[in-house]
Amino acid sequence: MNWLNGTIHLLGQDVYRSDIIGNLLGLTALALGWRRSRLTWPVQLLSGVILVGAYWSAHLSGGVGKQFVVILAAVWGWTRWQRGKQGDGDVAVRFATGRERALLIGGTALGTLAVGTLFTVYPQLSWDAWPDAYIFVGTLAAMVAQARGWVDFWFAWVAVDLVGVPLAFNNGLVFSGFTYSVYFVLVLLGLRAWWLRGRTARPATDHALQGASA
Repeated sequence: MNWLNGTIHLLGQDVYRSDIIGNLLGLTALALGWRRSRLTWPVQLLSGVILVGAYWSAHLSGGVGKQFVVILAAVWGWTRWQRGKQGDGDVAVRFATGRERALLIGGTALGTLAVGTLFTVYPQLSWDAWPDAYIFVGTLAAMVAQARGWVDFWFAWVAVDLVGVPLAFNNGLVFSGFTYSVYFVLVLLGLRAWWLRGRTARPATDHALQGASA
C-alpha cells in the first residue's frame, strides 16, 4: 500500500499510483459491465480496494466510504448476477418499473441529504461535504440498479460523473478526473447497448431477476 500511495509525475502534476491503477481497473469493470460479463464484479471489487488508498490520501472520506460500498456491492452484485442469468448463461436486463425507479430516486435523495448533513456536522470527514455525499450515495444507487439488471443504472452513472469529474480535479485526483471523463463516454455507449437489449428482451426475461430475489 505504501508503493500504491506513492506518486509519479504525470500530466504536469504528482499523481497517486493507486489513483491510476484503481481507475484503470474501474474502466475495465465498466467495459465488462457493458458486455454483461460477470467478471465486472471481481474487477470492480479490486478497483475499490486500491482506490480506498487514493481517496484516503486526498482526505475525501466520502470517496473512501464510496469504495467500501463498491466492495460490498461488488460481492452482492456477483451473487445477484449468478442467480439472475438466463438459460443461455447471459445476464437478464430490463427497465425498472415506475415504482422501482421512484424508490431509487427517492432513496438517493434521502441518502444524499443524510450523508451530506453528517459531513457538514463533522467537516473533518470531507473537504467537499455535499458533492462528496452525492457521489457516495449515487454510486451506491447505480450499483444496486446494476446488480438488479436495470437499464436505468447507466443514468445513475451519468448523474454521478457530472459531479465526480470536477470534484476529482479540484481535489488533486487528476487521473480520477480524466478517468471519470472516459467513464462518461463509456457510460453513454453502455446505456445504448443495454437500452437496445432491454427493448428487445423476451417478456419472460423481464421477470428473471425478480424471480431470483423471491
